[in-house]
Formats: sequence, C-alpha cells, structure tokens
Amino acid sequence: MCVTCGCGQGEIRIEGAPAGEASPQHGHVHRHADGTVHSHAHEHGHGHDHSHDGSHWHQHADGSRHDHDHGVAGAAALGAAHAPGVDATRRVQIERDILAKNDAIAAANRRLLAERGIFALNLVSSPGSGKTTLLVKTIEALHGRIAASVIEGDQQTSRDADRIRATGAPAIQVNTGKGCHLDADMVGRALTQLDPAAGSLLLVENVGNLVCPAAFDLGEAHKVVILSVTEGDDKPIKYPDMFHAADLMLINKTDLLPYVDFDVDAAIAFARRVQPGIGVMRVSARSGEGFDAWLAWLERGVAAARARVGAGAALEQRVA
Repeated sequence: MCVTCGCGQGEIRIEGAPAGEASPQHGHVHRHADGTVHSHAHEHGHGHDHSHDGSHWHQHADGSRHDHDHGVAGAAALGAAHAPGVDATRRVQIERDILAKNDAIAAANRRLLAERGIFALNLVSSPGSGKTTLLVKTIEALHGRIAASVIEGDQQTSRDADRIRATGAPAIQVNTGKGCHLDADMVGRALTQLDPAAGSLLLVENVGNLVCPAAFDLGEAHKVVILSVTEGDDKPIKYPDMFHAADLMLINKTDLLPYVDFDVDAAIAFARRVQPGIGVMRVSARSGEGFDAWLAWLERGVAAARARVGAGAALEQRVA
C-alpha cells in the first residue's frame, strides 16, 4: 500500500512493458537517453533539494521551478489514515522517501523528453470531466500539424486507449489496479514502450482523481486541470492542491452551460485564489468553443520544446 495516499500497489499493468521493473517504493529506475533502463535499490533516491521545513523543489528543463510542501504536518496528515501501527515520524520519512524517489524518476523522464524536444502535459481531473473526448478532438484537429501520442491511465480496461488509437495516434494504456494515480515510474516505463517522436506532443491522461495526482510529478512540462461545467464551480477551493499544482485550467463542456447551475466567473475566481497565475480557457469538444486558443497554446509549447533542442545543439557546436 502506498502510504502517501493509501492506494493499492502491485496490480500495475503497462501495455507491452516487461514485468519486474522496480517501483519508486522499492528502488528507482534509471533511464538513459536511448531508452534503456536499470534499477537501483537505494534507500534514498533524491533528485531534488530539500529545505529545512520539509518542502522540496524541482526544476524543469525550461528553467521553471515547482515547490512541494512535504512538511511534517502535511506528511503526517497524508499518511495517518493509511498506515495503522506506524508512528507519525516514520510515516513522514516513508512519504518523503516515496516522493523523493518519484521525483528522481520524474527528473529522468523530463531530461529524456527535453533531449528529444517533446512537449509533455499531465491532464488531471475528476472522473467524467471529458478528458478522453477532449483528447480525441484535439488529436483530430492537430492531424497533419503536430504528431501526438498518449499515455492513458485508468484502474482497469483499455477503453480510453482504444478510443485514442482509433484516431490513428499511438497510445499506451497503464492500468493501475487499486492505484488512484499515475507515478513517474509508470510513465517512464510507458515512454519506453510508446517511444514518442522527437518534436512531438505527449499527452498523459491521469487517473480521474482531484487529490492524489497533485503530489506526483511525472516529468511533464505542465499539469492541465480540466473542470467540466457539470461539476461544482467551487471545486478549486474544495481540492486546492490540484489547482495550485496546475498551470492551466480548461473549463470543459461549455455547450452545457445553459442547462446547468455553474458560475464560470466564480470558478475562475476560486482557481485564482489558490493559484493566482493559472491560465484559463473555456472549451467544448462538441461545439468547438475555445479550440483555436487551446490548439494555439499547444503549438506554442511544442515549438518552444523544439527550439530548446535547437538552441542546445547550437551551443554545443560553438563550444566544440
């Protein structure tokens, strides 16, 4: 059992991946740029810096920096209900070790993606927000403009991956069993199988859950949180960690606004209360509202990822 959130372990299935690779709870997986993998059974796999209050941060390839608060109070609260018989101090240490090892693997994922100029997004939401339909319409709209591939996270079935593959885009299904979120190791192993094209767009559809995925870095450039108008407009303040971790909020299914009690302005205000810098777009896969802006945002991200690879190659030539 994962003491960070209490979800089950040991039932993970990744399409095409060999069994037996180490998970973040039992070691860390080192990934080379060529996709080869080997595991280390370390007690600590720190790929980031800690501050004295128990928080840590990691830096992205583009120079942006994310902070995570894993202080004693927060860690104890996360683990308290899920590790009976384990004292609070030990729970805190276990959670820090799990998140440290996850972040080390996420850093390896991030390096691999940066070296190949791949723009990767972690799409998070509650169940039923319309993530898969949004992805299908996005991939269809980008056809002939940007190559896209998808890592699908669900507890069971390959239904969503099958829907993505029906568009012609490659997809790998990750089934988490009793697990309620993807982690960096799952994504890294899926990347090995998927082998996305250099300079492409990688979309990771996380398990539907507005709590646990907020704590796990996957190596993405951005978390994109999707809030459908069929949910409450107060979700951002009820689930603040997720919205605080996101860089963009998509208010989805806007074609249904005439039929539901959802205050768009209130939802935006609540989101910016917990994350002042969060971007916001209104979108509908059915009506097409907001899709031009969404696609343009994706194209800018892909172009920037490609440009960083070109800039790095030019610098290497000058140094040589």
